[in-house]
Amino acid sequence: MTKPLILENVTVVNYDALTAHRNVAIEGAQIAAVTENNAMGTGIDCTGYYCLPGFIDMHIHGADGVDTMDATAASLHQFAAALVAEGTTSFLATTMTQSEEAIAAALQNIAAFQQGEGEANLVGVHLEGPFISAQCAGAQPIEHIQPPSIEKYQQWHEMSGNQIKQITMAPEQGIELVSHAKGLGVVVSIGHSNATAKETQAAVVQGVTQGTHLYNQMRAMHHREPGVVGTVLLEKDVYVEMIVDFIHIHPEMVDLAYRLKGPDKIILITDAMRAKGLAYGKYDLGGQEVTVTENGAHLANGALAGSVLKMNDALRNMRQATGAAWQELVQMSSFNAATQLKLSQKGYIEAGKDADLVIVDENLQVKYTIVNGKIVYSA
Repeated sequence: MTKPLILENVTVVNYDALTAHRNVAIEGAQIAAVTENNAMGTGIDCTGYYCLPGFIDMHIHGADGVDTMDATAASLHQFAAALVAEGTTSFLATTMTQSEEAIAAALQNIAAFQQGEGEANLVGVHLEGPFISAQCAGAQPIEHIQPPSIEKYQQWHEMSGNQIKQITMAPEQGIELVSHAKGLGVVVSIGHSNATAKETQAAVVQGVTQGTHLYNQMRAMHHREPGVVGTVLLEKDVYVEMIVDFIHIHPEMVDLAYRLKGPDKIILITDAMRAKGLAYGKYDLGGQEVTVTENGAHLANGALAGSVLKMNDALRNMRQATGAAWQELVQMSSFNAATQLKLSQKGYIEAGKDADLVIVDENLQVKYTIVNGKIVYSA
């Protein structure tokens, strides 16, 4: 019988509590117990460190030179393996607006994927596009945008092995898909959308519960027309994704959203592309050349093309912009995503939950990442 893995004398952080001097015992893939530290010296000394639920990234296209749209098993394995170094233990492989054939290939690849040792959990697909607005395309190729189709969506849903867990769409282009996807248990997120406030409100009534990368590629707020931005900020039951790299959103606009939505309705994401973790230079995103510098990832026309943000850096930036407490950072980096995705075993540290954990220091530098009860990264 294998001995339990014990994280000793660590500060355990959940969205609703912060408890110092705890031992976290892990048996198999689950947390066996969280107890007062008894200083037995039989485990890993985590004095001065914080134990958080592993980060859940609901919106990420790629990392380490690979992308969801590569549609190969090798790319997905490399993708999943790269994320553990930043504390991400679960993610939605995110597609983008491309030809129907390219999207189908990516979905079939994900349906067939088998997680390997040392990899983050691939917990589903985030279908971003092609049902979006050409006026808010950003880095999504306009030539592949199409109107929302229940029939096409249903084909893709089945092709993915029912793995589509989130869809980003522009509901003003065809609202019927909202209630159809919601009926399948999918998180419907308004994004790349030029909807008016009235159209956004109607979409919320139909089942939109999230806004994709808040402020970016959505109709902006105006004092006579709140747009998508104003509406999702005011709709109390709608979550908002945020890319907190201080490139996509100014720190004060991060703070504005934090004050309006509160930590219980913000979901930190990276929206990272294949250049994450690699040197500055030129990369590909959906057949378009992207130049990555210290100022972010941009297309030739200047449009932002995703990010190279790491999740632990997103938490650090969030704390810098807002003064958010540890518990709030946990809420925004794992608990809210787990709630939206109905991952009841994740996003919380207690006996019986999945042992998907990240150990960080005071500055949110990752020391250890644990996935399914195994240490998969150690600094």
